[in-house]
Amino acid sequence: MSLRERLTGADDERAPGAPVPEVANQAYQELKKTMHQMIIDRIDLERLKRLTAEQFKHELALLTQRIIEEERIVLNQTERHNLVLDIQNEMLGFGPLEPLLHDPTIADILVNTASKTYIERRGRLELTDITFHDNAHLMKIIEKIVSRVGRRVDESSPMVDARLPDGSRVNAIIPPLAVDGPILSIRRFGAIPLSVQNLLDFKSVTPPMVQVLASLGQAKINILISGGTGSGKTTLLNLLSGFIPANERIITIEDAAELQLRQPHVVRLETRPPNIEGKGEVSQRQLVRNALRMRPDRIILGEVRGAEALDMLQAMNTGHEGSLATIHSNTPRDALARLENMVGMAGVNLTPRAIRQQICSAVTVVLQVSRLTDGTRKLISLQEITGMEGEIISMQEIFRFEQTGVDHDGKVQGFFSATGVRPRFADRLKMYGCPVPDDTFDPDRIFK
Repeated sequence: MSLRERLTGADDERAPGAPVPEVANQAYQELKKTMHQMIIDRIDLERLKRLTAEQFKHELALLTQRIIEEERIVLNQTERHNLVLDIQNEMLGFGPLEPLLHDPTIADILVNTASKTYIERRGRLELTDITFHDNAHLMKIIEKIVSRVGRRVDESSPMVDARLPDGSRVNAIIPPLAVDGPILSIRRFGAIPLSVQNLLDFKSVTPPMVQVLASLGQAKINILISGGTGSGKTTLLNLLSGFIPANERIITIEDAAELQLRQPHVVRLETRPPNIEGKGEVSQRQLVRNALRMRPDRIILGEVRGAEALDMLQAMNTGHEGSLATIHSNTPRDALARLENMVGMAGVNLTPRAIRQQICSAVTVVLQVSRLTDGTRKLISLQEITGMEGEIISMQEIFRFEQTGVDHDGKVQGFFSATGVRPRFADRLKMYGCPVPDDTFDPDRIFK
């Protein structure tokens, strides 16, 4: 009798793709847990330290097969193969998460305690059949992830931000803050960043927009990328960084290092949370100040979220042109208001007008990205800051996406176009040897 028959008590074959009964899943989890413990009891850790990852994987497979034979566990070839893979994932990777992490079509992995795991694919959430033994098993996986980047999570520090080796963002929150059990959220990053052509194929941007963005990167124009959670800010930031010349020194500052820059001269800095005694914290503001002493050509701030906004603006105003940053906001105008509030968090005695003048002289372009109702992400607005009109920062829109409706499948309908305004930065682009043709800003060119 096969494992499936022993566990379900049924002799009939399930239809392909049919869900595994809950009792079968629980029994399989118990078998895997028992096998895992038996392997740990038998394994020679000192010997394994001398093996490469591939050799370790091979030895693990042999030991698993030997235990199956010794314990006379009745499994067919497919079930043996799956059990060996699961044990290898448990010992060498992130357990049940490994198949999801190797699926390039998955954007987000959302683990709601040990019993439920959701994924986002093509902008839609789906419930998977991935489960953990129990919440203690999930906690072990979370601890394995965060410990690799020098972070910790426990009752005294029940929230943590971390990253996976491929740069994917990880957030975990555990009891007592999470009432039902540990919650793990993974924002996936592809091993290979999206290219310009990918964004054109997805209709996230248009050729004229790309032409302008490439020129902005080469002409060292300061850019602020605004958008909501999951709207694609970091993806666009990666794209813009690709337009920076290879001979420039770039310093990146992030809470969890996730940018994937391809230039040869990149220095990556990451914040550090306080230790168990509440000491040793290194904030983004401290890193921005330190970066100014490191002779950067460009400073890229993963996300502006506090008092570091003031230091970033001062850096942009004092010779570090072409710097980039992202900010959470729903509109370009809101982004400037949030930036103003963050400068106020620095504790300096500046009037609102003085702060706005700083913003006005530091930031030239604001890009607004958005995740639409059908899950698609688009650059919906490119705006230029033109100066001050009394107490207000004046802006003009250069490109926009106009939504016209939604079809019967829920797909957003709309078009990209220029507004017909020739931006003031066009002269600077020409001065830096990367001019943009005037027909780029022709409002009659429509892109659907």
